Amino acid sequence: MAYDLQSRGKLRPVDLARGHGLSTQAVRNYEEAGILPAADRTVHGYRTYTPLHARALDAFLALLPGHGHRTATSVMRAVNEGATAEAFRLIDESHAQLLDDRRTLEAVEGALRDLGRPGSGVTATAATAAAATAAATVTSASAGRFVGPLARELGIRPATLRKWERAGLVRPSRDPLTGYRVYGEADVRDAKLAHQLRRGGYPLARIAPVIEQVRSAGGLEPLEATLRDWHDRLSARGRALLAGAAELEAYLRAREGRG
Repeated sequence: MAYDLQSRGKLRPVDLARGHGLSTQAVRNYEEAGILPAADRTVHGYRTYTPLHARALDAFLALLPGHGHRTATSVMRAVNEGATAEAFRLIDESHAQLLDDRRTLEAVEGALRDLGRPGSGVTATAATAAAATAAATVTSASAGRFVGPLARELGIRPATLRKWERAGLVRPSRDPLTGYRVYGEADVRDAKLAHQLRRGGYPLARIAPVIEQVRSAGGLEPLEATLRDWHDRLSARGRALLAGAAELEAYLRAREGRG
């Protein structure tokens, strides 16, 4: 935003809100969440902000697309509390997650390319196993897990796994004695692939055909558009991380200048 950071001008909540396309209540909420530094108050108790607050808001809004609301909030809170090392650690985690997602995509693509190679002689069953073996982040060495342990491994709720089951993304069997869901090796693979795609922003209706193709090894052509889109999403996320880093650096410099 075009604010003079060297000035000591005061901004009303409405000024800060309008400059960023937000409501004044959103600005107040961001301050209470620690995303913005604490505002000064007038003698009548009204909040007053400064260009530094505008920089903080610029940084937070730039961090959102690449990191998501929770991490962006934690980063800004850490910076405002003087815990920059924690902020950098959180940023590193987002970059590591993006790298992990890239490697998963590359592994899945490599396995699926092998399926479509002429004369490969790979059966549907063997091809599906190859896809699972090639993608280290999509496979699991263990089998026969119940819904709770698998949900914890993926960092999701058991209800999410049951929702995926209703959508056809996973097909667990039932323990004959207890009736509990049991996720075998193939089910774990499908759940992890579904988790990666959901993290990439894909709706369940688009994930189901991808997993079905991996199961049946029915060819690469139906997957090409999805894989291209996945590439585009990862690239967009990488660029968003860069944009967020640039705005955060500007905010850090503004804080240092104020000090």
